[in-house]
Amino acid sequence: MADVAVHTHEELTGKKAWDGAAKPFGASYGKLMMWYFLLSDAFTFAGFLIAYGALRISMPSWPVPDFVFSTFPGGFHHKPLYFVTVMTFVLLFSSFTMVRAVQEGQRENKGGVVFWMALTIIGGLGFLGCQAWEWNMLIGKEHMTVTKNPFGTHVESGTYLEGDGHEIKAGDSFKAGDSYLIHKHNGEWHQLPYKVTDGPDAGIEKVQSFGPKAFGALFFFITGFHGFHVLSGVIFLIIIMVNVATGLYVERRNGYEMVEKIGLYWHFVDLVWVFVFLVFYLI
Repeated sequence: MADVAVHTHEELTGKKAWDGAAKPFGASYGKLMMWYFLLSDAFTFAGFLIAYGALRISMPSWPVPDFVFSTFPGGFHHKPLYFVTVMTFVLLFSSFTMVRAVQEGQRENKGGVVFWMALTIIGGLGFLGCQAWEWNMLIGKEHMTVTKNPFGTHVESGTYLEGDGHEIKAGDSFKAGDSYLIHKHNGEWHQLPYKVTDGPDAGIEKVQSFGPKAFGALFFFITGFHGFHVLSGVIFLIIIMVNVATGLYVERRNGYEMVEKIGLYWHFVDLVWVFVFLVFYLI
């Protein structure tokens, strides 16, 4: 009977069976923990966006993004989605500069890492500035809050009986689904009356009602939660950039792994914004 050779794990791999410090999937412990965090955070955002979708489809009417997000800095109006497009470009471009920072780190180029991380920080701050301007317009100019939504869509078609001469003119007709904005002047809400043109209430005058409360609450909460992630990322980027500039990571000779880990977080924040942009601004 032929002899059967039995080899131990140590003989085959050159390592003891209980050796520590092994890198699963070739990733360090720090990278692996970052991926775990991003996975759990992805579930959190997914839950918020699914809740938004469930509430939206349960409502008979919903604000039209082209009407709600139509302002642009400099006094420009009726520019649907122009400003949020600029916001998105700024954030996505910062993702490119983050990639370049990681590449320079792998080359052990300290100066290159600092330069590209600085541009990434500027991009993050630019996005936060844009979001602050948008919130200021919605809260300060349009008076939208988490409990009051002046935007909405008509459920019934009809004709406006009176207007302010700007957004809505007297006698203008509207169709179901057209957007409206209830104006607030001197602390009082002005709701324009309209006449129903068909159905059992044909010929009856009605007053525009506020839009669904859920819209304002969901918008401020979800975009605010994402903005908090961007702000946190900017703070960490600044700390790590300072550490890079002082030479803290030079002796480690690990391709500036810390820069790569914060890069994973930054790309995740950018990716989440793509879904937020799709849900709130495009659909």
